[in-house]
Amino acid sequence: MKDYYQILGVSKNATDEEIKKAFRKLAHQHHPDKKTGDANKFKEINEAYQVLSDRNKRFQYDRFGTAEPFAGFPGGGQAGPNTNWGGFPGFEGQFNGDFGDLNDIFDSFFEGLGVKPKRRTYQRGSDLETILEITLEEAYHGVLKNIEVKTYIKCQDCKGKGADESAGSTTCSICSGRGEIKEQSRTFFGSFYQVKPCTHCRGVGQIPNKICASCHGTGRKQSERKISVEILPGVNNDQIIKMTGAGEAGERGATEGDLYIRIRVKSHSIFMRQGNDLIIKKDLNVIDLLLGKKIEVPTISGGKITVEIPAQFNLKEDLRVRGEGMPRFGSFGRGDLMINFSLKAPKKLDSKTKKTLEDILGNEA
Repeated sequence: MKDYYQILGVSKNATDEEIKKAFRKLAHQHHPDKKTGDANKFKEINEAYQVLSDRNKRFQYDRFGTAEPFAGFPGGGQAGPNTNWGGFPGFEGQFNGDFGDLNDIFDSFFEGLGVKPKRRTYQRGSDLETILEITLEEAYHGVLKNIEVKTYIKCQDCKGKGADESAGSTTCSICSGRGEIKEQSRTFFGSFYQVKPCTHCRGVGQIPNKICASCHGTGRKQSERKISVEILPGVNNDQIIKMTGAGEAGERGATEGDLYIRIRVKSHSIFMRQGNDLIIKKDLNVIDLLLGKKIEVPTISGGKITVEIPAQFNLKEDLRVRGEGMPRFGSFGRGDLMINFSLKAPKKLDSKTKKTLEDILGNEA
């Protein structure tokens, strides 16, 4: 292992400025253009300075004794330039010190075992969301709705393939068939590599010889997707129904996205929904109340029921009618109907009616 501090003639506690001064002095002394210069010595000095002048490389060198990328991993930091990896399938030959992207190494390893390297698949279709409005009656009974969603659908001319498969394909010249390209970014902390899908072959590594003229090779076209969705009884407002595979078509036969349908139950002119219960307001005439008449009330099912107000019932409370509310979604039974009474004064009474009421009230007293 090379001692970079010894090569530059500085201590391990040397500052950045001291390292820079030592490098300049030695580089001037051993520069190959000078008569007394030494190209090998100059290269060694430059190598030492490149490591010790970089904070990250210096930290790694001080900790592991090397600035190689594999330092700190099992077996790492020991492989220098021209290390022979011939003992492993797929690593025949020598590395030149630049390990590049780890994907290259792993792909080479698996290729040596007879396993084909991974290729990126085409892009999956996007998920979509749409809003479907229904009436409260439809939410009660359940309903089958037909909707249309504007999105990408599979191209019918090429069956979503994007090309004529019988015409074959050629290896992408941009990514050399890998389906990926590696981009290098230089930052304050050093150089980083980022692997991205190849835009030329759309991440597959192959270029079809005959592209579909209808979809221009994407395997999909923008159109209206027609969908039938079954709304079950008791569905709630803002409830989401997932339609698997009913979203955007993927590229060149890739998996379709999903469609999420958000249910919006419209407001009703008579009933107000509260969970599985329904609330209805009902005007109540004082005379009918005193005479104990039964009250007729409409129901969400389209029928009518008659209710009797119990004796000493508190009209400030709602009268509960069991089982006349909304179906319980995904379960059995129904919620309740809550009748909210509003007491109304009667019209002007004739003398006979007044006498009858006085007799009733007198008897109650």
